[in-house]
Amino acid sequence: MKIIASLLITALAILFSSCGGGSAKSGKSSESDSTFTADSIVKYYSNNLLLKEVTFKNGERNGITKTYYQGGQLYQTFWYVNGLREDSARWFYLEGQLFRTTPFRHDTIDGIQIQYYRNGRVKAKIGYKDGLRTTFFEEYGKDGKLVKGYPEIVSKEQDSYKTNGLYSISLELSDKSTKVKFYRGQFTGERFDTASCSSIKTVRGKATVILRKTGKPHPAYLSVIAEITTLFGNKYLTSKKIDLPYNDLN
Repeated sequence: MKIIASLLITALAILFSSCGGGSAKSGKSSESDSTFTADSIVKYYSNNLLLKEVTFKNGERNGITKTYYQGGQLYQTFWYVNGLREDSARWFYLEGQLFRTTPFRHDTIDGIQIQYYRNGRVKAKIGYKDGLRTTFFEEYGKDGKLVKGYPEIVSKEQDSYKTNGLYSISLELSDKSTKVKFYRGQFTGERFDTASCSSIKTVRGKATVILRKTGKPHPAYLSVIAEITTLFGNKYLTSKKIDLPYNDLN
């Protein structure tokens, strides 16, 4: 009987730790004193301040999860289906207005993220596909007008192919902005996949690519991407295809 009781206590402890998502009260963070069941709303506290409410069904997150500012105001909400984020997550300003919505599909960002001003007007729309940024991008001023005139990539070539087999390309933005990162590569189906691109060292808004003669055939162009931080703090993406005078550079 002692062995059976011990096994039962161990099984219950595993169930609580895996489904509850927290620990018993100790230190600064703690789970609520309410009893956890497979179908319940579990509350988490820090120094008696409510941090989060999680809805469980059948032992998994199902339904709404809410997190709160330290003052008790609603900070963000997520909707879960069988433990995965679905639908639109929402963030809120401290005063309660909607700040941002982010679409999720099977726990991955997928769709158009929308940012808002405190007055409710749209601030930005940013595209995602399968968790990766796309080239879709729009920003709006407080007057509701679409922002235009983003900088372009400017390139300058230095040809020393015949003397030492080198061909250098310097990169910067048309407005001389320093808030930029350059990458060698191209968009994959209008998505920016950093796994298929290589970062180019960028210092104070400038970068240089040095290509070398290889004696083997290579594409007679270089594709580069610029990730530009806008005045609104978002990342605007643009690209450029630079034609090369030789087809053996890499």
